[in-house]
Amino acid sequence: MKKLYILSLVLSITFSFAQKTNLKKADALFRNYAYADASKAYEEILQNSKNPSVQTLKNAADSYYFISDERNAMKWYKKLYEAQGNNLTDIYYLRYIQTLKGVKDYDQADKMTKEYLNKKGDQNEINRYVGQKKQLDSLSKAKSLYTVKNLDINTSKSDFGATFFQDRIVFTSARDTTKFSEKLYTWNNQPFLNLYLADRNQADGSLFNETLFLPNVMTKYHEATASFDSSGKTIYYSTNIVKKNKLVIDESKTNNFQIVKGEIVNNKLENPQQLFFDNADYSVGHPSLSEDGKWLFFASDMKGGNGETDLYYVKIADDGTMSSPVNLGPKINTLGNEVFPFFRKGKLYFSSDGHYGLGDLDVYESKLLSDGTFSDPVNLGEPINSNKDDFTFVIDGTETYGYVSSNREGGKGDDDIYSFVKGKPVCNQTISGMAIDKKTRLPLTDVSIMAYNSYTEVLGETKTNFEGKYAIEVPCGKTVKMIAAKPNYASDEKTVETTKENGGEIKDVNFELSNYDDLVVKSKGVEKVDVKPIYFDYDKYDITPLAVEELTKVVFIMQKFPNIRIKIESHTDSRGKDSYNLKLSDNRAKSTRDYIISQGIDASRIESAKGYGESRLINKCKNGVKCTEEEHLLNRRSDFIIIQK
Repeated sequence: MKKLYILSLVLSITFSFAQKTNLKKADALFRNYAYADASKAYEEILQNSKNPSVQTLKNAADSYYFISDERNAMKWYKKLYEAQGNNLTDIYYLRYIQTLKGVKDYDQADKMTKEYLNKKGDQNEINRYVGQKKQLDSLSKAKSLYTVKNLDINTSKSDFGATFFQDRIVFTSARDTTKFSEKLYTWNNQPFLNLYLADRNQADGSLFNETLFLPNVMTKYHEATASFDSSGKTIYYSTNIVKKNKLVIDESKTNNFQIVKGEIVNNKLENPQQLFFDNADYSVGHPSLSEDGKWLFFASDMKGGNGETDLYYVKIADDGTMSSPVNLGPKINTLGNEVFPFFRKGKLYFSSDGHYGLGDLDVYESKLLSDGTFSDPVNLGEPINSNKDDFTFVIDGTETYGYVSSNREGGKGDDDIYSFVKGKPVCNQTISGMAIDKKTRLPLTDVSIMAYNSYTEVLGETKTNFEGKYAIEVPCGKTVKMIAAKPNYASDEKTVETTKENGGEIKDVNFELSNYDDLVVKSKGVEKVDVKPIYFDYDKYDITPLAVEELTKVVFIMQKFPNIRIKIESHTDSRGKDSYNLKLSDNRAKSTRDYIISQGIDASRIESAKGYGESRLINKCKNGVKCTEEEHLLNRRSDFIIIQK
C-alpha cells in the first residue's frame, strides 16, 4: 500500500501507449500519481537511455517506491546516489535507506545512514539513531512477546486497518464488492477503499461474515481508517474531500483527505460533519480517539510540520469543542512519515519510516508522561515489524490481543491484516554495584556475581568489569541471594529483595572479598590461619570472648574456602608440670575444635585436635630459664595448620 498514507488522490488519467513510451507521457503519469503505470513507462525509457537526467531517475525510483517495489526502487535510487553523491537531499537519503532495508541490505543501509547523519552534523539525530539502533539490536536478541497470524479474510487487494467496534471489527479494504468496483485508483490500479464490518472469533482472532459498513455513506472514492467512541455511537473516519459528488482538488490537481465525524443510528450514519481543521489545501486522516473521548490523534501533511506527514492531536471538551491541533513535536515526528496513530491506556502506537527500524513503516510505542509529553519511541520489533510496511496497530484494553497490517512477504495480497496475541512481559529488575579487595579497598575485576532464588536455582550471572562494577538482571518480587566469588578470594554474600513490578535499578549492592594470602601466614613451607594468640583463663580451657574473636577468623576462612582442611595444635609455656601442661593443651585444642564445629563447619574438615604441652617451645624459655611474660606468651599458642586447600 506504499504511501496511500500520504492521504491524497488525483483524478484518474488515462494514456494510450504506443509501442515506445516517451518521457513526456511518463512524466504526465507521474505528476498525476499513476505510479503503477509510470514505473513501467520509466523502466522502458531508462533501459534505452545512457545519460538519464537526475529528475528522471528520481521519478523512476519514486514510482516504484510509492507502489512498494523496493527492489526496483533501490536500483534507481542507487543510480541517483551515484550521480549525486552526498549532494542527495534529505528525503532521497531517507528513501534510498528505506529501500535498502526493504531488500534486507542492512549493512549498506547503516552505512548510508551514518553518512547522512555525519553530513547533517545534528548531534540530536545522531544520538537518536544510536539509541534506537541499540534498542532494536537488543530487542532482536530477546524472545518476542508477540505471535502474529495472517487471516483468511484477506484478499488479493489491499486489506488493512482493523479496529475495534464494540464486540466486532471494522476494517478497510479495496476488495471488489461494491458497485464502484470497476473504478480503479490510478496510484496502484486497485479499487477504491471502503469500510467493512466483520465478526471476530474470540478463540483465534479470525474475522468472518464481512459486510459493507454503513453503506449509506460509502462513496465511489476512499473511505478508510475509522475510530469509535467507547459506546460505538460516534465515528471518525478518513475520506476524500468531495463537494456535490465531485472531488475538490488543489492547484496540483491533488484531492486531499479529511476526517468526518458522524453518529451511528440503526446501522446508518447520521449528521456527518467535517472537522474544523479539515482543509482542501492539505490532508488530515487516520483518526484515533482515546478511550475516554478526550483526545483525538490524527496524521496530516499540513504546513509547519517536521516532515512529509506528522502526527497531531486535539483535545475535546465535554461539550464537544475541539482545541487547535497540536503537533507532537520532533521526539515523535521526523523528516519522513508518521502515520496511523492509536492511543490506548496512556500509550501511543504509530507507524513511521523516519525512525530507525527494520525497513519502510515500522510500528513504535511511546508513553504519555506526567508533563503531557511523550517518551522516546520504542520499536516493537519482529514479528510485529518487518522489512516492509507495518501499520494500523491496535491492541485491546487488556493488552493481550490485537491486529496489525503489513505488506510483508508471504501475505495474500497487497496489504494484509494480521491478528496477534501478546504474552505478558517478563518482569525483571537490575541489581548493580561493585566488588573490592577488603584489605586494599581496590576494585576487583572478573569477580563472578551469581544470583540465586530460595531454591538455589540460578537466576542470573555476570562478572565485574575493569572498574570492579557489575549489573545483573533478576526477576521481580524475589528474595535474591547474591554471591561474589573470585579464585584465591573468599566469597561474599548479600540478600536483596526485588520489587513486585518493573522498577528502578537497585544500586550499591557491593561486595568485599578477602584474598586467601591475606588470611594465612607461611613459614618453612607450612601455611597457618593468621590468628592472634588465643587466650584462655588460668587453668581453664573454656572458650572466652577473646578466643571467639580469633576463632571467628578460622571459621571465616573455612566457610569461604570449602576445600580447606586443618589440624589443630595447642601449646603451653614451660611453667608448671609437664604432664599437667600436656593435658591442659589437649583440652584447649579439643575445645577450639568443638567451637569451630558448632559454627557449622563439618567435623571431617578437622583432621585432628591435639595438645603438645610444653614439648614444642619456640624460644629459650624452657624449665629453669628466666623469661619475661612476653617471651612465655610466644609459647602459649594454638596453630590452625592448613593441610588441604
